[in-house]
Amino acid sequence: MKIRVLGCSGAIAAGYKTTAFLLDDDVLIDAGTGVGDLPLDVLAAIDHILLSHSHLDHVLGIPLLADAVLRLRAAAGKPPIQVHALPETLEALRRHIFNGAIWPDFTRLPSRDAPVLSLHPFQIGDRLDLGGRAIEVLSAAHTVPAVGFAVDAGAASDHAHWVYTGDTGPNPALWQRLSQLRLSHLVIETAFSDDECELAHISQHLCPADLGQELKQLAGSVDVRITHIKPGEVEAVMQGVQALDSAHRITALQAGQEMDL
Repeated sequence: MKIRVLGCSGAIAAGYKTTAFLLDDDVLIDAGTGVGDLPLDVLAAIDHILLSHSHLDHVLGIPLLADAVLRLRAAAGKPPIQVHALPETLEALRRHIFNGAIWPDFTRLPSRDAPVLSLHPFQIGDRLDLGGRAIEVLSAAHTVPAVGFAVDAGAASDHAHWVYTGDTGPNPALWQRLSQLRLSHLVIETAFSDDECELAHISQHLCPADLGQELKQLAGSVDVRITHIKPGEVEAVMQGVQALDSAHRITALQAGQEMDL
């Protein structure tokens, strides 16, 4: 298994793409602006999209992707792309995006019987099987209902997990579950610098000081990758992160990186 980082920024600017990861060739984990860098044939091969929550920077690639690949997938006789998310996230997509005003309803196009998208609810704690790959839905603490994901790399790796927290503030339930898993990578957000911790708290994100407290709950030494930093804030955030007294190996995630599981 391989995970490619398509985008890992908290907003856009030249050289910055919002959150999206490609698992192997056919599973998207979040669908931010980084999706737009994929060639059309690669987009058409995506069969599943996992969403952490409903915020625009994580979902805006879905309607545009659906429009781009509709004809190719219909011509190839492919089934709908399955969008997996919390019920509240799926309802937000129906109500606020696929509503005919913001975007056509691609859960009914090109026809009700054979749409390009289908919506599939999950719950925290569910373990999804996507083509033989086991992905657990983790809790997150954000301003809207939200989750993270743990991808099981399989028996060959002694079931090491790649974990993506999604957007989250401090979250004891996450660390309780992670203490029961073997981790190979932890992709965790730190959206704001310590100078903006108050804003991080209001928006239920992390700043370096909070990150340090969260990581103290994680035993051992894990490869930690920082994601969702706002454009222009990378240096300030990472200075705060590198100043932490942590046993973990912490670096900033970058678009284009690949992680072998």
